[in-house]
Amino acid sequence: MIGIVDYGMGNLFSVSKALERLGAEYFISADHSELLTADGLIIPGVGSFRDAMERLQVNTIKEYAATGKPLLGICLGMQLLFESSEENGLTEGLGLLPGSVHRFPGQSPGGESYKVPHMGWNKLEFVNNSPLTKNLEEDYVYFVHSYFVDAKNSDVLIAKADYHEQVSAVVGKDNIMGMQFHPEKSSKLGMALLNNFLQMVEERKAIR
Repeated sequence: MIGIVDYGMGNLFSVSKALERLGAEYFISADHSELLTADGLIIPGVGSFRDAMERLQVNTIKEYAATGKPLLGICLGMQLLFESSEENGLTEGLGLLPGSVHRFPGQSPGGESYKVPHMGWNKLEFVNNSPLTKNLEEDYVYFVHSYFVDAKNSDVLIAKADYHEQVSAVVGKDNIMGMQFHPEKSSKLGMALLNNFLQMVEERKAIR
């Protein structure tokens, strides 16, 4: 049973439909006690980091993370897992992974301007082994974001993409994981990554 965190800023419909296509049971909730019962938790997100941190059930997320059960952040939900973001002024994040969130400058070191937000299909490059990418091949996924994660600890970087900066595309450490792109909108590879997350949930449930 997958819990989807409802804090008023998530792409709840598209994430839930993707889980339905994969045959996963899920519920959408903002309730502390109910979310803690989930076998795996997903934090979706669209919008501003500061607004999200003000609305997010921070204590619930941190308590859930401490259980060791799999936790996945998607897009803004991934950025929230890190220590801070400079969006709308410096804002503290959940601090579950080391690193910070920065805006694409919109200009290359050589002075060439480029479009922000980063919107479109980019190819993933796998960096470190992870159950999330097990038996998968590098392919294209769909991004929509103006801010990117600078991961201090390369050990959390599972896959990267390039958009004038190195984009931390898939991250993870122990039971805490994130995807900067929208896996539910990323065709075959996106669904395969979500399915691997579900497999991790099943495996964790089996040993509890």
